[in-house]
Amino acid sequence: MVAALALTALIAVPAPPARAAEATCPGASARVAQAGPAEQERAIRCLVNRERDRRDLPRLRADERLASAAAGHSRDMVRRGFFDHTSPGGSTPARRARRAGYPWRSIGETIAWGSGPYATAASTVERWIDSPGHREILLHPGLREIGVGVAVGAPVAGQRGGATATALLGRR
Repeated sequence: MVAALALTALIAVPAPPARAAEATCPGASARVAQAGPAEQERAIRCLVNRERDRRDLPRLRADERLASAAAGHSRDMVRRGFFDHTSPGGSTPARRARRAGYPWRSIGETIAWGSGPYATAASTVERWIDSPGHREILLHPGLREIGVGVAVGAPVAGQRGGATATALLGRR
């Protein structure tokens, strides 16, 4: 049975995340302009696995195919100015994963964007964990692999700076 999960991150503005994340996940509190997308991607993976560890769930393994699909989606949202799991051309998380060569049985995606102090890995994961639907995807015990893609910029016209993130989780 194929299960597909997808939700859109809300653009809520919670209090800035605690610096404790930095101690266990280097770069978690750095803004994308300071750290760069690759460091934020590593920090997001680390923070998601930290949340899974707290709940005695299996850690997610990094998968380059999922990461490639996630990064492409983040860049596409910034470039074309949309914020959704389905691109204006009709691409979905399932299609992006398959196109990247990932033979999924289950797939889930979370997306987020933020600017200023909210353009950090810690803020992104905190907002996802605070959202029941996103938390369900990130902590789903049946999902085993993750790819994270971060793009510099916001998917909203007129918004300067910031970061847009996609986490694509799957199980083969």
